[in-house]
Amino acid sequence: MTSLTPLLAFLGFVQDAAPAQHAAGGEAALVLPDLAKALFLGGINGRSLLLWGLVICALGLVFGLATYMQLKNLPVHRAMREISELIYETCKTYLLTQGRFLLILWLFIGAIVALYFGTLAQTTDATGAMVRGFPATKVIIILLFSLIGIAGSYGVAWFGIRVNTFANSRTAFASLTGKPYPNHAIPLKAGMSIGMLLISVELLLMLLILLFIPGDYAGPCFIGFAIGESLGAAALRVAGGIFTKIADIGADLMKIVFKIKEDDARNPGVIADCTGDNAGDSVGPSADGFETYGVTGVALISFILLAVHQPLVQVQLLVWIFAMRVMMIVASGLSYFLNAAYAKAKYQTADHMNFEAPLTSLVWLTSLVSVALTFVASRLLIPSIGGDPTLWWKLSLVITCGTLAGAIIPEFVKVFTSTGSRHVREIVTSSREGGASLNILSGFVAGNFSAFWLGMTMMVLMAIAYGISTAGLAVLMIAPAVFAFGLVAFGFLGMGPVTIAVDSYGPVTDNAQSVYELSLIEQVPNVRAEIKKDFGFDPNFARAKENLEENDGAGNTFKATAKPVLIGTAVVGATTMIFSIIVALTRGLQPELLSNLSILHPPFLLGLITGGAVIYWFTGASTQAVTTGAYRAVEFIKANIRLEGTTRASVADSKKVVAICTQYAQKGMFNIFLTVFFATLAFAFFEPYFFIGYLISIALFGLYQAIFMANAGGAWDNAKKIVETELKQKGTPLHDATVVGDTVGDPFKDTSSVAMNPIIKFTTLFGLLAVELAVSLTAERGATLSLVLAGAFLVIALTFVWRSFYAMRIESAAQPRTAPPAPPRVQVH
Repeated sequence: MTSLTPLLAFLGFVQDAAPAQHAAGGEAALVLPDLAKALFLGGINGRSLLLWGLVICALGLVFGLATYMQLKNLPVHRAMREISELIYETCKTYLLTQGRFLLILWLFIGAIVALYFGTLAQTTDATGAMVRGFPATKVIIILLFSLIGIAGSYGVAWFGIRVNTFANSRTAFASLTGKPYPNHAIPLKAGMSIGMLLISVELLLMLLILLFIPGDYAGPCFIGFAIGESLGAAALRVAGGIFTKIADIGADLMKIVFKIKEDDARNPGVIADCTGDNAGDSVGPSADGFETYGVTGVALISFILLAVHQPLVQVQLLVWIFAMRVMMIVASGLSYFLNAAYAKAKYQTADHMNFEAPLTSLVWLTSLVSVALTFVASRLLIPSIGGDPTLWWKLSLVITCGTLAGAIIPEFVKVFTSTGSRHVREIVTSSREGGASLNILSGFVAGNFSAFWLGMTMMVLMAIAYGISTAGLAVLMIAPAVFAFGLVAFGFLGMGPVTIAVDSYGPVTDNAQSVYELSLIEQVPNVRAEIKKDFGFDPNFARAKENLEENDGAGNTFKATAKPVLIGTAVVGATTMIFSIIVALTRGLQPELLSNLSILHPPFLLGLITGGAVIYWFTGASTQAVTTGAYRAVEFIKANIRLEGTTRASVADSKKVVAICTQYAQKGMFNIFLTVFFATLAFAFFEPYFFIGYLISIALFGLYQAIFMANAGGAWDNAKKIVETELKQKGTPLHDATVVGDTVGDPFKDTSSVAMNPIIKFTTLFGLLAVELAVSLTAERGATLSLVLAGAFLVIALTFVWRSFYAMRIESAAQPRTAPPAPPRVQVH
């Protein structure tokens, strides 16, 4: 069995000027050409050109930090500020807990990294002889940059919750003017602050590695960085998704049980719900976005090094791709300012506005500006590449397929999730006579139809990219279609800061509504006179609540639109990473070995079947964690809620609910992570072609499962919003039915579906290392040891599969009660 050393080269492990060539013994070593050897724009070398990218990154950072300060300094009443600071304090406690948890998970990854790179990876010593194991310094570098990757995901997540917890109280206070425009402007400003800083930090780190890290260390830095950010995103996304939906369901069910209003201050679950909005809808997406942009970039860099024949063309493509990433920041910033000016002129003094309209125009404007800049920059940077003067527009057209997908997919998502959607209104209509049963069935219909249409959309755009790849790219590289698919994934991210911004819009609008209610602003003595004196306007409480609720519907819709974009990127980008294993196993795509990638090769078919099984286990395990945690939260809230003699729940009870959510989020995440970790090792050690089938399967099954669940959940959520804001039927049987539907949709849209994105990428990225480890160990010690280890890893994985349900059951629910019970209380272990 061949060694998979090419996988290391695929991740850019060696930097030199020589072209890729086969070493003795069939081993292959790829090299990164010197970026200064190609000239652009009439005489600027590639390295000097990319140095200007650092300036753009710095401007993006300045924009993010300046916006942060603007949000902090916006006017806010003390009652609302106190609530947002309490939310931030609980978020901070949650993140500190998750930070310690992440370091524990890192120990598992660090052990495999150290074992492989320290003892099994093939390299050359000072004399040029082939040896096993990298020098200790390089191993430490890999481990260090894996920590930097985790720190990047963790850091942008922390920045996100701080920005959002400033913005939520400022939005709530601005709503008191009675004008809708501030309810839109503040959340979007917060989202752009997060988006610009996130993308700028990601690009800055990658440019620093590319430009300033010594050549023979650049590869280890990229490897460690990608693994670290992938681990951070997977953990924060899964745990955050479980946390937020435990809290959300716990708080929502009280509306049915006690017939209390949304975000009633007496409900101890509301603060936890607000914390969950940030843990699940801010921390998770921020870390996920950071990892998505990083891993997709590493995959494309890797493909160029592996598949492109000429070193000069490698440099041209590398510089071109990073220039496109710089243009992403420019396009998003320019579009935001133009769109904000137009929205302000149109809506600043309006009494009513369609909150979705300026968000939609921002997405489309950014998409069109990105496309235009892509063609202009490509024409200037690569007017002729590989002797072909037409490839600049062909490559631009491939990226455009992805960039347009970033605008087209949200439009399709709105067809199934918007408050104006006929599918969403069908859910409301079915709930009138059919209650929660028909509500849930109609949501299933919306989710399934959305998976069909979005899947077909992605297929068409990828087919166009494939068609273009047949028109000349084969002269430059092997497998040009794979490169085209990677560029489509790259194009998905072509308006990265705006994609993050509209996704971050939702948690701010959701929290703003909660902050308004929890602040009890209407009950503050002499509040009207105080606001008039201190802030210069007369508060309009009725319009404030209406605007906040309507804006929350827009936030729900655009949270939903961002999810398929990130999910699609994970799946399309995974094909580029899987390509590395295929090239290595088939010794450069030799036809006699490619036949193993067929259902006629049984291990490959078995891998396809196994991947589907794992996706459905993951869906069940993540939902089970939510179910059990929500049960405990409801149990505690019902026992401790006080509706008489108090205006708000105690801080102690609210923190107890947060503790319950954190406990079950970590339990669920621990079971899920260790199952994924050991299953990846088991399948990689079993048989490499089995593992390829497994990776392809989890990507495809995960794509459709995630789209279905995300959009069904979004439809259920906004059906409830229609009943609350448009029909004004809170507290009715119709409202109860839609609340039940929404609680079913909660783990669909915000737990299981969204977490598949980082899980797919983490499995694929870690799989590159796992299969290299397996094949290297087989070459050294024989196949028997590998099969024994595969069996051992599988037993461990199945143990945690067992734990993910049987150790997470609601055991106390089955205990008989022979006497009238005292109010139940939860005991957190």
